[in-house]
Amino acid sequence: MLKWKIGDVTVTRVVEFESPVPYNKEAPFFEEATPDVLRSMPWLYPNFVQEDGSLNLSVHALLVEAKGLKLVVDTCVGNDKPRNMTGQRPLHRPFLQHIAEGGFPRESVNTVVCTHLHVDHVGWNTMLGEDGKWVPTFPNARYLIGRQEYEHWIKDEDAEQKAIMSDSVKPIFEAGVAQMVEMNHRISPEVRLMPTTGHTPGHVSVVIESKGETAIITGDMMHHPSQIGHPEWSPSFDSDKEAARVTRKAMLKDWADKPILIIGTHFAAPTAGHIKRDGETYKFAV
Repeated sequence: MLKWKIGDVTVTRVVEFESPVPYNKEAPFFEEATPDVLRSMPWLYPNFVQEDGSLNLSVHALLVEAKGLKLVVDTCVGNDKPRNMTGQRPLHRPFLQHIAEGGFPRESVNTVVCTHLHVDHVGWNTMLGEDGKWVPTFPNARYLIGRQEYEHWIKDEDAEQKAIMSDSVKPIFEAGVAQMVEMNHRISPEVRLMPTTGHTPGHVSVVIESKGETAIITGDMMHHPSQIGHPEWSPSFDSDKEAARVTRKAMLKDWADKPILIIGTHFAAPTAGHIKRDGETYKFAV
């Protein structure tokens, strides 16, 4: 279980599942990320890319502990929910056991934030109750949901997205534990949200600032470290590819060669590192 200290704040990574994504020219994760192109970025190996060009990706939550705060950032896919990304097979993973082992028994969590409302970021918002209904997984938490993000996805007609909203988002509103927030919301003196739109209309990243140290939890403004070398690369599921590219380029320029710890929401271990200039572009130093 990876763990980082940012001043007085601790961040712990809890993995739901990890998966290599082979290059598929018929349906690539990134159209441009051929094995030959990836080899031009040797710093990606062996942690983030396999020798055959498969991309190593992780679905994990990040537990943030600060004074008065026990925060879960992004709640993965969740159990008992058949989804496209799991081949319509519901997961049955010991995720709650693992977060308890990380110091976050579910009753102890007081805040949850979803960087956006995609399938792998909201699933453990809820769990099946004894009566078979979806109930908040973290009964003592306030769930921070971006206003712009919610207003976009609640109107979406895609069948799976409607299911996601129905079983993972609406129940927390019905239980009275959800709080609509703006994209620059401050969660605590040391933790705040920052707009990083493009992947989705209301996407945010999480900024941690404590004792002169800074870390940023990216959310899906980047899915894989190869986008640090090629910020113009976008997966097909970016809502607005051009806006996502603009965001990545601006953020990388701002973070480069600064002592800012970047914690990737889908980056395989070691997951966190620093942005360094690399000629005309950037690389991820871990």
